[in-house]
Amino acid sequence: MTRALVLGGIADASLLAAEIARAGIDAVYSYGGRTRAPADQPLPTRIGGFGGVSGLADYIRRNGITHVIDATHPFAAEISRNAIEACAKTGTPLIALERAPWTRAPGDNWIEVGDVAAAAAALPETPAHVFLAIGRQHIAPFGARPQHAYTLRFVDPPEAPLPFAADVIVSRGPFTLDGELEMMRMRGINWIVARNSGGDGARAKIDAAHRLGLPVIMISRPTLPERLRVESVAEVMQWLGHRTPLGA
Repeated sequence: MTRALVLGGIADASLLAAEIARAGIDAVYSYGGRTRAPADQPLPTRIGGFGGVSGLADYIRRNGITHVIDATHPFAAEISRNAIEACAKTGTPLIALERAPWTRAPGDNWIEVGDVAAAAAALPETPAHVFLAIGRQHIAPFGARPQHAYTLRFVDPPEAPLPFAADVIVSRGPFTLDGELEMMRMRGINWIVARNSGGDGARAKIDAAHRLGLPVIMISRPTLPERLRVESVAEVMQWLGHRTPLGA
């Protein structure tokens, strides 16, 4: 009998949870706990970490988990690596629901970098209005570049003081192209820092930057060990149903 563990994070994880519930598959949805008011899910939900690889492996064993779906954010590398190791230790099938990364289009002005520290270093020395679209856990390196006027956007209000002065927007996506254009024009944004999350829900800021001709410092995804990876909820449901081999 199937009992799935969905490691959630991306918007598609909620779509997957709805499909799993509709199919009557026994499953648990797990949030990492970084969002204080996560969206309601149609599955039994747990919030918080597992305690590393050993804690996740123990959870899989104790709860009779037969399948693990990693639908976390593409930059949540730690939990993804933990899932790979825990599933290997317990012999549990693992699949990753991972949206394709964005690719540079003609006319895009991207500066591609490997991590957040490199993104901060890539900003100009001359003061600029910078939209940091990278989440609150990753802003510390920009404290070394205090000459810029930063705009931040979080799902929850910040609980601790920020490492620099900033205009904070508290809002939950998805965001529209028109809304992003208006926000950037109102705040005089002339640089954008973004992680290459991929998908449609967060893409509007990239399209707005293209429309306005703004430079985007694009942070590449972390490298993960090889694993079974698909890009659609339908493919995950196929995998859970064991109907036909993926790609057939």
